[in-house]
Amino acid sequence: MTHYVPPLADIAFLLHEVFRVETLSIPGYDELTPDVTGPVLAAAGELASEVLAPLNTIGDREGCRLENGIVRTPPGFREAYARVAEGGWIGIDLDPAYGGQGMPHLMNTLAGEMHVSANMALNMYWGLTHGAYNAIHAHGSEEMKARYLPPLVDGRWSGTMNLTEPHCGTDLGLLRTRATPEADGSYRITGQKIFISSGEHDLTENILHLVLARLPDAPAGVKGISLFLVPKFLVNGDGSLGPRNAVSCGKLEAKMGIHGNATCVMNYDGATGYLVGEAHKGLRAMFTMMNEARLSVGVQGLAQAEAAYQQAAAYARDRLQGRAATGPANPDGPADPIIVHPDVRRMLMDIRSFVEGGRALITWVSIGIDRYHRGNEPDAEGFVSLLTPVVKAFLTHRGFEMCVEAQQVFGGHGYVEDWPMSQFVRDARVTMIYEGTNGIQALDLVGRKLPSDGGRHMIAFFDEVKTFIRENDADPVLRADFLDPLKAASKDLQAAVEFFMARGMKEPNEALAGSTDFLHLFGHTIFALLWARMAKAALAGDSDFHRAKLATARYYMQRQIPASQLHLARIRSGAGPVMALPAAGFQEGR
Repeated sequence: MTHYVPPLADIAFLLHEVFRVETLSIPGYDELTPDVTGPVLAAAGELASEVLAPLNTIGDREGCRLENGIVRTPPGFREAYARVAEGGWIGIDLDPAYGGQGMPHLMNTLAGEMHVSANMALNMYWGLTHGAYNAIHAHGSEEMKARYLPPLVDGRWSGTMNLTEPHCGTDLGLLRTRATPEADGSYRITGQKIFISSGEHDLTENILHLVLARLPDAPAGVKGISLFLVPKFLVNGDGSLGPRNAVSCGKLEAKMGIHGNATCVMNYDGATGYLVGEAHKGLRAMFTMMNEARLSVGVQGLAQAEAAYQQAAAYARDRLQGRAATGPANPDGPADPIIVHPDVRRMLMDIRSFVEGGRALITWVSIGIDRYHRGNEPDAEGFVSLLTPVVKAFLTHRGFEMCVEAQQVFGGHGYVEDWPMSQFVRDARVTMIYEGTNGIQALDLVGRKLPSDGGRHMIAFFDEVKTFIRENDADPVLRADFLDPLKAASKDLQAAVEFFMARGMKEPNEALAGSTDFLHLFGHTIFALLWARMAKAALAGDSDFHRAKLATARYYMQRQIPASQLHLARIRSGAGPVMALPAAGFQEGR
């Protein structure tokens, strides 16, 4: 059984001391006072710790089973899912016109982080439903929305997205699934999709699959892709369920982690589907769901690191091994707890400073999403778009590394299944792969997001850094400990942008070879800005919490931010070292 403590104090600090959300000019944010956010997030945390977390190890060990075409989820999952649905957590930020609670997206993100920390595999069932809802809500007809959205919101039905096929993943222009028009306006969907999370299960009455496919007259490539809604059970005019559709799970993947979630091979054998949005423009509609999924996957990386950190910190306080170099810390015992050792403390501080910085990042980006959708601020969309690949890739890459460090704290006990550390590592590993691998995110950042709108959104980020430094430069403590490291990282990031501008246009490989380093350099710089903002808020407080926050902030600035110099040096080395060995040189028997 996994023990999990919701980080409610840290979330409240971000909401009401750092970002002061109730003062922001975003519709609905004036209601996000502590007496509202506190009880809501406390209830979300209680669900996480009392209902979801106890099933995490069970889900990992029992996994899912495919029996006669039906996937059986692990023991306890159905009852826990029912608690989630009954509590309204699936629709916390969804449109009240379809049964949602209409709260800001920010609240869904923060509740979701706790639910993922407690049980990532189980959370995925309704996390994907949330994305399917948004795709239908944005692109479906009024009739489609009225019929299909309310059961998604109340949890009676769930949703999936079907992109990948056996021969193509990222390159969707190669997909072969076919959609044949029928006289009644529906379509017959034929093809196979793989790696479909939550593709078949026993938690809900129906499953709505959003499927990319090609019409007979579709042009080649991504411009010829359409999006279709394919229900597991057909839906009658009165909303009741009709016959089983011609869609089935042909196989459950045997995976490294997330065993409690059904990752399916889905076969479409002339299944009835309905066009979502316009013909040949399905990729745009699907990216409504995909972009949300990428942000959610970033939260998964952070959330697994938080769960692993809690276990590692508790173990380090209890495990007796060796003596402190400065003298016994536990003189009445046979040894000192391993937390006295500087290298153990280093690992814990690595994880802690990442987790708290990552939580600030997902809060910041979620506020940006609300600025765009609720406040109709067009620049906020560009801001979120620029940061999406960073959220996805930086938080998952570093989140996985932090799970490994937490496992290392346990020594040999971290490698055996008596403790939960192996599961955190295995579950976190997939976050670097699905919803667009981290390498693809880096290419997207450098090739598309960085130059988007003439680089306006990147310039806006630099302006925000400069403004914060200028407004706070008179504070000597803030300047020395936080603003100077932020300024140094920002200069390294700007130098990387200038390198790409000077070399990347003529020689694309010069930029692409440094794309992953640029993404990490950007991620560290964002963290530096956010840690400086958190330090400013903590300096205004006088509690053990605020003092711990300052210590963690100083750790990140002194121990992590210098990595910006390493990433810049790699970027400036260009494509030469990366591309020097010809393709033929990568062969066996060297």
